[in-house]
Amino acid sequence: MSDKATLVKHADEGSFESMVLKADRPTVVDFWAPWCGPCRMIGPVLEDLAQKYGDQVHVVKVNVDDSPAIARRYMISGIPTIMIFKDGKVSETQVGLIPKEQLAGLIEKNLMDGN
Repeated sequence: MSDKATLVKHADEGSFESMVLKADRPTVVDFWAPWCGPCRMIGPVLEDLAQKYGDQVHVVKVNVDDSPAIARRYMISGIPTIMIFKDGKVSETQVGLIPKEQLAGLIEKNLMDGN
């Protein structure tokens, strides 16, 4: 069995463009911080979804403390914030902890919308 955690990548200011904006498939981005309780709770959910959707989506985490310019660029005011990027643009934004089923629904919607 593969290690689920390796499916979730970590982006910073140096890698965000290549990992997210130029990605070849929809990309789920989790804006988070290690001190945020709800952020830590959504981590395992994202790992499960990364495994479930495997080669259909990328899952990327951005630590807002380590990458403040990216957080400012996307006006992140609360964490966790989940954004789904398609073709370099934000197609979905969800602020706060949401159930796994709701997050899976957002992913499914973006897979069906012209992908």
